[in-house]
Amino acid sequence: MIGKGLVQMLKESRHTTVLSGYGMLSESGYPVLRDGEASYEIEEKYGYCPEEIFSSSFYSTRTEQFFEFYHDVILEAIDIPPGKCFYKMAELERRGIFQTVITRRIFGLPERAGCRNVINLHGNVYNNYCPRCGRTYSVEYIKNCRRVPLCENCHSTIRPNVCLFGEMVDNSIITRAAQEVQKADVLLVLGTNLKTNLCNQLVDYYEGDKLIVVNAEPHFSDRFADVVIHERVDTTLEKIIQELGV
Repeated sequence: MIGKGLVQMLKESRHTTVLSGYGMLSESGYPVLRDGEASYEIEEKYGYCPEEIFSSSFYSTRTEQFFEFYHDVILEAIDIPPGKCFYKMAELERRGIFQTVITRRIFGLPERAGCRNVINLHGNVYNNYCPRCGRTYSVEYIKNCRRVPLCENCHSTIRPNVCLFGEMVDNSIITRAAQEVQKADVLLVLGTNLKTNLCNQLVDYYEGDKLIVVNAEPHFSDRFADVVIHERVDTTLEKIIQELGV
């Protein structure tokens, strides 16, 4: 059972905004590139750390190496389906418990699980475009180009519509996300702590007093939350669904 006070907060909330963190990615079996082991393996194979190779400078100046990594590491991961935590989140959105999901992850997992109102701060791999003529391309097109994907119109290098290391997030997207946090009665932080980049960007815009953190690992920043639950996200969301009933 989960605390009835938490479920009551969610039921009474007119607008609940969710910040979906990297812990939900891990629960789904996706690699977290900056983790020590994964980062070491990438650097050993490609000669560069993820921050270097998945960057705008690499895309521009070492394009073949960029897309080798992009195909083998980033796009290889999209064959992994969303985990239970994302499907539970989508169910709660359908029930009207959650109104908005905000994430920095680029694999489109909330949408693939059925969430409708998602703000992808860093874009996602399913959207690709030609920087010269603007023609758009599917992720399947990029996957099928085993070398550098070129535009069929003008033969320019196609660009994944994601925010690479070293790039700024589009200001209009940040503004929209900040507005969703600001108007929330409940701010629900799932699978991350309050000192990660996702939270550092947005939590200061929250004006309410129902800041809830669900994260498996304790963190010193937990003291800034109003409610803290230390367990897997899918476990907590399942308990919320059970408490809500049919």
